[in-house]
Amino acid sequence: MPETTLKQRSIEKNMAETAVMKRMAILMEMRKQILGLVPEKICEAILEYSHPAALVHSFPQEDFYFIICDIGLEDSLELLSLASDRQLEYILDMEIWEKDRIDMISTTRWLASMLKADPDRMVRWYAQKNNGLIRYYLFKNIEVVIREHDQDPSELGEEFFTLDDVFYFRFIDEPEGRQTDIAIKNGFISEFLERLAEFDHVEYQEILLKSKIIIPAEYEEEAFRLKNVRTSEKGFAPFHEAIEIYQPLVPDDFKKQPKKILKHSDSLNPLPLYPISMLDGKNNFTEALQLIGNNESLSEVLTEFAGMCNKVIAADQIKIKNREQLRMVVKKVCGYMNLGLSRLIRPGEKTPADENARFIQRYCLSDIFRLGYGQCLELKWQAEKWKKNAWFEANRLPLNFWGEDWLGVLGGLLIKKPLFYDNYRTGVLYREFDSTEDIEKTKNVFENIIVFDKLLSKMDIDSKSMDKGLLWTYKNLVLTLWARSRMDLARQPAAVALDEFMPFYNDLWECPVDNDGETELRKIKTSAKIDFINWISECLHVEPDMIGTQIGKCLGSLIDEIESEYGQVATGDIDPRFIHLFMLKT
Repeated sequence: MPETTLKQRSIEKNMAETAVMKRMAILMEMRKQILGLVPEKICEAILEYSHPAALVHSFPQEDFYFIICDIGLEDSLELLSLASDRQLEYILDMEIWEKDRIDMISTTRWLASMLKADPDRMVRWYAQKNNGLIRYYLFKNIEVVIREHDQDPSELGEEFFTLDDVFYFRFIDEPEGRQTDIAIKNGFISEFLERLAEFDHVEYQEILLKSKIIIPAEYEEEAFRLKNVRTSEKGFAPFHEAIEIYQPLVPDDFKKQPKKILKHSDSLNPLPLYPISMLDGKNNFTEALQLIGNNESLSEVLTEFAGMCNKVIAADQIKIKNREQLRMVVKKVCGYMNLGLSRLIRPGEKTPADENARFIQRYCLSDIFRLGYGQCLELKWQAEKWKKNAWFEANRLPLNFWGEDWLGVLGGLLIKKPLFYDNYRTGVLYREFDSTEDIEKTKNVFENIIVFDKLLSKMDIDSKSMDKGLLWTYKNLVLTLWARSRMDLARQPAAVALDEFMPFYNDLWECPVDNDGETELRKIKTSAKIDFINWISECLHVEPDMIGTQIGKCLGSLIDEIESEYGQVATGDIDPRFIHLFMLKT
């Protein structure tokens, strides 16, 4: 072949590749703009594009699925008609499975909607590409009978239908099925079989014949295996594999993990933008992403991050139906990445952000995630170990013995997957840990619980005499015992009568009522505070100055809470029903 011809072909090839890359870049930019729109505008924007089919096909399967979920199935039929076979197959993989079993209601809903979107194409696709699923679906929902040549159709019964006088079928309706679901199912099967018979009668008869002899358990097992193979490419590992994302790592083990090798990004497999577009906030991970200057490295890291989100979805066994649900997953992954990087930061010549950028390019993101999650599990294991031998557990007191705030923190640690007790500061009661501040706050409260539990264990309290019908907490238990000791009552955890309590209560304050007869913000006497500490030291059989700093802070917070709760309550307004820091008889 002449050299000029080879050179010319090389030039033409380079020009073609350049043109393809330009088109891919244009589509990429268009996808970014579309994903920034509200769901109501997305469908319109795609259909108005000059080449809507090319644009739809350019979407990664994950992004296209989330678009359909955002818009709503009924409003996105036009987009389904433009989708590629792989995109449709991905949707079915995400929607029709309930763990390792096929959900018939969901399968009916999606198969019927796809048929409605593009009947001719879907009939061919179902019959040729999803032959196994259709045969399994028909096996579950219709009974097929082949009429003998000399058999009278009336012998089969009035419930049977036929399209060719050979194959007869009737619908199998579940007794507990809803009428709406049954109508959709029967309507879909009727339309599909009619269109299939028109399209290819031989294929129609073959599908009906094979649907009679299918082994459902065998098909489900093989279909589930193939589904896992397909979704594992997107990070959706089977549950027993995905759960390893929560296997904790410590820094010493982390350093032994193999370094990852960054591969060149493949422009033909575009980066999923949905999870990436939800990366917000400022933390170690997001700052490190901004410092990666190499576009190929950044694309690889972001692709890995998207796969991480999918792995967490698989491990948590949740179905993502809208942006907000996906946003929570992205926030969770980003938060534990932040915690993992925080654990790796060490003093050196480089700034922490520079170090973090190096870490996320060098180490697997899943290992950094596990390192961050390990901090939460360490707190959880400490709480579980402490609880086994705790004083309150030995005395069979409930968790609410620790009051609302401490109960929230302790309860968050003792559940299967530990959560941070947010107490609606950001709109939720519990949320995932996402910073070292969350870890420190939880750790400090937990250490205070340990200190107070140890304090109670040394006070020789007769817990058997506690009235289990009363709402005892560590606060009203200690303060009531103090009040009883100063009133010369028996040293036992029991409620105090109001008339006995009032002299003690009045003696706490420096100034009970002002000259106008209105209450003011009162302070507890210094002598009362000293008396409280002295009483604690007597119970512990130590000198007051031997009480530890942490115990002292916990005891001081009790006195401060008395001031904040009752500092503006006049003596005559005391009602035992609303006094929770002291146990009073109502």
